[in-house]
Amino acid sequence: MPEEIENVLIIGTGCAGLTAAIYTARANLNPLVIEGSQPGGQLTTTSEVENFPGFSKGVDGYGLTDEMRKQAKRFGARFTQGFIKEADFSGHPRILKTEKETYRARAVIIATGASPRLLGLEAEKKLYGGGGVTTCATCDGAFYRDMDVAVVGGGDSACEEALFLTRFCSKVYLIHRRDELRASQIMQDRVLAEPKIEMVWNSLVDDILGADQGAVSGIRVFDRVKEEKREISVKGVFIAIGHIPNTKPFAEALPVDENGYLLPEGKSQIKTKLEGIYAAGDCVDHVYRQAITAAGMGCQAAIEAERWLAEKSF
Repeated sequence: MPEEIENVLIIGTGCAGLTAAIYTARANLNPLVIEGSQPGGQLTTTSEVENFPGFSKGVDGYGLTDEMRKQAKRFGARFTQGFIKEADFSGHPRILKTEKETYRARAVIIATGASPRLLGLEAEKKLYGGGGVTTCATCDGAFYRDMDVAVVGGGDSACEEALFLTRFCSKVYLIHRRDELRASQIMQDRVLAEPKIEMVWNSLVDDILGADQGAVSGIRVFDRVKEEKREISVKGVFIAIGHIPNTKPFAEALPVDENGYLLPEGKSQIKTKLEGIYAAGDCVDHVYRQAITAAGMGCQAAIEAERWLAEKSF
């Protein structure tokens, strides 16, 4: 059981956590980074990232985060695996526990990300990422230029995804389990007025076709009213039924919104209500959810932690 007190403990190794690790390591804070079962976060499931600055020909998602990890290690960041099960922020140092270890830290950067809600289909697991199933139109929409695609969902996020995809795709099927959208009225009006979007009402995705070939070839939907199934030919499936922020261990100590996202304090993006504790990336940002914005928040959190530690003269 580690007895030393860490200057900075970073939880999570997506773009936010790794950027925070780079900055705090370069500031000679010797950060310890706790990574879970998916080092690199959601970005590792994206076969090609074309919108991260500095890569004119795109970059593999896993390769990008792996380079960030190596960069952080080069400056002295240390990495260990584990899942935070309990956080005690009532005193100093802050105490965080995994199943096997207890960590003590002066400053904490929470960058645990968010997990997309998925449909739970076997084919979805096989095709997620490079096979044509994705959860981010902004990230992957351009790959489906002049193709037919499907978006699953009925809220603002699904409508935004569908509208964004009309810039590239020849047709967008919006699959919704009810007979009316849950989105705001303005988003509903835009979707229903868009000629490239075809609504598929009262329907559930029964299966995603193409798993045996390694690429989406269509979907099978079940009409809840007609009680019948039909197949729709598409090349991409965009799941937009929400995200689950990975904030459960911190929800008692820090304020969260109704969906579980950590709430920043005041006008700050990354400060929490407790001094020396910062949140960065998708665990607090439910608006942009991009690799570059997560990296920016990780940078902010690291600089704030560095300044706070210097003021405290630990």
